[in-house]
Amino acid sequence: MADLAVLVGRLLIAALFAAGAVQKVVDPGSAGALLTGMDLPRLLVWAALAYNGLAAAALILGVAVGPVAASLALYCAVTSVFHFLPDDPWQMSIFVKNWAIAGGCLVLAAHGPGRYVFVGTRTPTGG
Repeated sequence: MADLAVLVGRLLIAALFAAGAVQKVVDPGSAGALLTGMDLPRLLVWAALAYNGLAAAALILGVAVGPVAASLALYCAVTSVFHFLPDDPWQMSIFVKNWAIAGGCLVLAAHGPGRYVFVGTRTPTGG
């Protein structure tokens, strides 16, 4: 049962980042506006798109789950800055959700991919 829960959790986290990649393909302007609003280059949208997509694929396949999940936790923490707008309850809820997702990624990084992986070999912890 625990390995099935890890697989489902891994796939749900992957779905979130895959959706983020798709959103950046469909509407790169929204993410670009967040970046330029923080005086960052709009071109970082494409790097974020690639990272989101590759990280999602790694989680789905069970490849390098430990380091990928740890990097996703850091990504969530860093990108939460874009949503720290105390006067906007919607953005603050996204800020808090980013930290919750970071926590889930850290648990995944600590415990690895579980028994069910689609590619590669499984290690006892950390993927």
